[in-house]
Amino acid sequence: MTSIQMLLERLMPHLILAPIALPLLTAGLMLLLREERQRTKVTLNIVSTFLGLVVAVLLLVQAKAPGMDNSLGVYLPGNWPAPFGIVLAVDRLSAMMLVLASTVALATVLFSAARWHRAGVHFHPLFQFQLMGLAGAFLTADLFNLFVFFEIMLAASYGLLLHGSGRPRVSAGLHYIAINLAASSLFLIGVSMLYGITGTLNMADLAQSIQGVAASDRGLLHAAAAVLAVAFLIKAAVWPLNFWLVPAYSAATAPVGALFALMTKVGVYSVLRLWTLLFGAEAGESAQFGSQWLIGGGMLTMAFGAIGMLGSQRLGHLAGFAAIVSSGSLLAAMGFGQNLLTAGLLYYLLSSTLAVSALFLLTDLIDRWRNDGSNLAGYEQTDDAPFLSADLVPTEGINLDDREEALIGQVIPAAVAFLGLAFMACTLVIAGLPPLPGFVGKFAMVHALLNPLGLGSSQGLQPGVAGWGLVALLIGSGLLALLALTRAGIRHFWAAHDRSAPKLLVLEGLPIALLLAACGVLVWQAGAVMRYTQATADALHAPAGYVRGVMTAQPIPNPPKPAATPGGSTP
Repeated sequence: MTSIQMLLERLMPHLILAPIALPLLTAGLMLLLREERQRTKVTLNIVSTFLGLVVAVLLLVQAKAPGMDNSLGVYLPGNWPAPFGIVLAVDRLSAMMLVLASTVALATVLFSAARWHRAGVHFHPLFQFQLMGLAGAFLTADLFNLFVFFEIMLAASYGLLLHGSGRPRVSAGLHYIAINLAASSLFLIGVSMLYGITGTLNMADLAQSIQGVAASDRGLLHAAAAVLAVAFLIKAAVWPLNFWLVPAYSAATAPVGALFALMTKVGVYSVLRLWTLLFGAEAGESAQFGSQWLIGGGMLTMAFGAIGMLGSQRLGHLAGFAAIVSSGSLLAAMGFGQNLLTAGLLYYLLSSTLAVSALFLLTDLIDRWRNDGSNLAGYEQTDDAPFLSADLVPTEGINLDDREEALIGQVIPAAVAFLGLAFMACTLVIAGLPPLPGFVGKFAMVHALLNPLGLGSSQGLQPGVAGWGLVALLIGSGLLALLALTRAGIRHFWAAHDRSAPKLLVLEGLPIALLLAACGVLVWQAGAVMRYTQATADALHAPAGYVRGVMTAQPIPNPPKPAATPGGSTP
């Protein structure tokens, strides 16, 4: 064992708490600073977010360590054993989600430092509280504290959505707040029903209690799980409960919209965690409860999002519908309950979240460049057909632009080239085309659907109607996304316009490059990432290790009392 691993084992309990405590302390410190201290606040925000990413990477390294029991780290903040006390647990899935959230958060805070953080007050404390809620939702091991961290996350998101003011943000914000308050009410109702049936809210203890539920209470258990699932599925933007997402996300400022791309993944994470833990193969009569609803709802969400992308003209709406397509793909694949398919969807979760976040950031830069914030390309429509002669015959031997000037020899400004290449990369990832990770994730899911037992071991097994339907939707949604994004790219980059080259700051280009570079790393290290997601999927579908790790965690014993002196007093 290396010295680094020994140090990590020694720091592990504190590292588990750090993703929650670090943003909490940072936000509290920034609230003490006057609003005029913007430079200090943005520095604190960037440093704290970067440290959070470092901690998340360390937790990821520790979670995949071969010598770690069940790849699970457990921390008892109140020093009470489960199920009586608060429990934080980090495994492969939660560590992966922490790294993803920290990566997107670092990119968005860098982007906001260029201009958007000055558009309103308390942006930086709200940003840190948002990170605290996200980290807590990924690390908590009981439903009550999951609700607490959800509310912290949502309360911060209300302020972030209204950041920058304006009528569209206020209108979308009111709808966003109303639907999330309704979802929170359903969350409480579902949690209270589960507690009344099982007498516990600890996730591991719930997994043990599901099998022992009396037959007369089985229907009530399923009703409680369904109510709780509706709350999570609202946050995961399942159809028809996702009418709020596109207006809200597109109305938010660019860095907030990019950060909100993580919000739907919190709902997906919650469903994946609880469904595999409570209703897995070991749940007795409740095994695979709700799987058909997940498949059906996910496939309808994919179709809705793909049609929405095809019908959208605004870049912000395209990004919002792309997030819906991603969420629907994950939910539909999750419902099949297959290890190989879960591994593929986890890989796709990483790539799609990074691409959608990058697209939200690009939307701001492209709109600002093309027509001062308007969402449609501002070029004049004429009766002349570009690239054609007076007889409407294609001109041979030369490629002309809209002004009928030769394209050869025209200089493309570096900023325009960067925006165009970044938009092309986002298009390839979201549409699922090679060689970027969107293709790898979709290919892995299609391969798992056609070979559920692995290549060479699935002869005679058919995907069924639902399986073929998901394959068709994975391909069809990618095709519609490609058409929609290509059309937008032609409108914004190909058509001529009377504007100078965009002026991009380093802090605006660097975050987009960071997110796309992360997509490149997913492709470069696709084998290693797929092995990690496969191990994560295997652990999710065999939750005995998670249950055992949480339930057997022991509090730290009290220090021994000092020995009494001969005189009867302690030294």
